[in-house]
Amino acid sequence: MKKWRADPDALWLLLLCCSQIFIMLVFINYSAILPILRSEWGMSNTRAGIIFSVYQLGYITSGVILSTLTDRISTKRIFIIAACWSGTANLLFSFFANDFTSGLLLRALTGIGMGGTYMPGLKLVAERFDAAKRGKAIGIYVGSLVLGASLSLALTGWLTDLYGWRIACMLCSVGVYTGTLISMPVFRGYRPVGRIAGSTGYGAEIIRNRPALLMMFGYGSHMWEMYGMRSWLAPFFSSALVGWGFETGRATSIAAGIAAVLIGIGAISTAITGTLSDRFGRTTTISVVMLASAFLSFTFGWLINTNLWLTLAAGLVYGYLVVAESPVFSTGLTELVAPGYLGAAMGLQSLIGYSMGMISPTVFGWALDTFHGWQPLPGINGEWGAAFASVGLGALIGPIFMWLLRRRPESMNMAGGKR
Repeated sequence: MKKWRADPDALWLLLLCCSQIFIMLVFINYSAILPILRSEWGMSNTRAGIIFSVYQLGYITSGVILSTLTDRISTKRIFIIAACWSGTANLLFSFFANDFTSGLLLRALTGIGMGGTYMPGLKLVAERFDAAKRGKAIGIYVGSLVLGASLSLALTGWLTDLYGWRIACMLCSVGVYTGTLISMPVFRGYRPVGRIAGSTGYGAEIIRNRPALLMMFGYGSHMWEMYGMRSWLAPFFSSALVGWGFETGRATSIAAGIAAVLIGIGAISTAITGTLSDRFGRTTTISVVMLASAFLSFTFGWLINTNLWLTLAAGLVYGYLVVAESPVFSTGLTELVAPGYLGAAMGLQSLIGYSMGMISPTVFGWALDTFHGWQPLPGINGEWGAAFASVGLGALIGPIFMWLLRRRPESMNMAGGKR
């Protein structure tokens, strides 16, 4: 306890992380109730995936704009307004979403709000901590978002089982407003870092900054895999549990809890991986993790044909790996861009990453519909194997971008250099 009191930076980071955990309660709550909504609204898997994607579209739209504006407008104002927006849009979803069209619109509005919290918060951490501690700090920050996403699934599934999905969504919005209040002390005495622009301007610092672009493209590959997996993890387990003899409503609730645990394990991995990247280098850490994660993406869906315990064991490893490199991409970007253009760079990174995260859930749903009923061998259901393989393709591409980055002299500017 004395350590926290003696270290104002640690206490500040703790408050920001607690705030984000609550704000994230609306992040993937739709995934927890998807099996119910798909039945109630008569949606195909492709249409269900489109709602995932339009959420990401809203996130991208605001994330790019608002991240760039943090170079010029108070991050405090952007963060708080965006958080309240997402909570209110989710509240409207709980009252008025009653079919595919209304759900599509209201989830898009929720995404718009969420886009103004993650990257601006990330910029706050990058400004607060020097390069020697930044990887660990950003890893802890991203870990809090992963934990919040996990709780988004777990609480929504649990509350839906007790009170129905509309009440569950309403209470998630209450959590967002709580997180906004917790964030207030984070901004006490906050003074944004002065705009120290590079001498060559935006084009050279961002658009023609080849190393930074390689880091962003690698991030896009990571997001393709992570969001496809995250979005469909709860429906996968719901389908598996029904196949193992569970009743649909009960399967939906249990599946949300399982998915929450598997996603939540990433809260540990991000902090560890961020720290490891400070020692072994950004590109090496990213490449090793992405290759391991890709292996699981190509194998995990086939486990629906096995048993619950084997699937859970593999899922824990999968959940640990699929998000582990996320903070390393963000940390690496801060070391490749001039401070005065960091907000703009994060905006472009959001555009690339969340564009991939927007598309992959729909591709996943399309793969489920396309391969529905496919049995490569008698008694072997292949639709989930094919769908998870579609997200594994992204993880295979990421290490290629990291290999190209390691060949450039600018990579030595990052912690660990080419090690």
